[in-house]
Amino acid sequence: MMRNLEIERVALAAMAVGIARRALDEMISYAANRPAFGKPDLYSFGQIQKHISESYAEYMAGKCYLYGVANGLDLSTYGNGLDADGVKLYCAQMAKNVADRAIQVMGGYGYVGEYTCERLWRDAKLLEIGGGTNESHHKNMSRDLRRFDGKKLE
Repeated sequence: MMRNLEIERVALAAMAVGIARRALDEMISYAANRPAFGKPDLYSFGQIQKHISESYAEYMAGKCYLYGVANGLDLSTYGNGLDADGVKLYCAQMAKNVADRAIQVMGGYGYVGEYTCERLWRDAKLLEIGGGTNESHHKNMSRDLRRFDGKKLE
């Protein structure tokens, strides 16, 4: 059973990375094609630059964490709980943050159901609940880290 939970959490983290990628693509496309205040696009505005660059950095960090955990996952046994919890915790929060920034960049358009970002945000929020809440991951991870008993992490 524990092995199945670990696999599920890694799969949910992969879904979160996909949601973040799509939200980032939507954000970049919208910013490149939306004229505002006499400028040809939104890229000249510092806050837009911040949203896009932070989203990209968080997306890449989540993607690397996911690939590392998935590559090291031993499907024949359990015992990967710390990183299965960790990658799901990080990626679900990251996806929601990226989708939230995409909505912010798109303004009112990002909030309405006709645009993809609104659905991406809802899907990302669900990932914080499904497969174990963020709080359950905090509990599991702190329990597992306590077992290191002063030993250094890799």
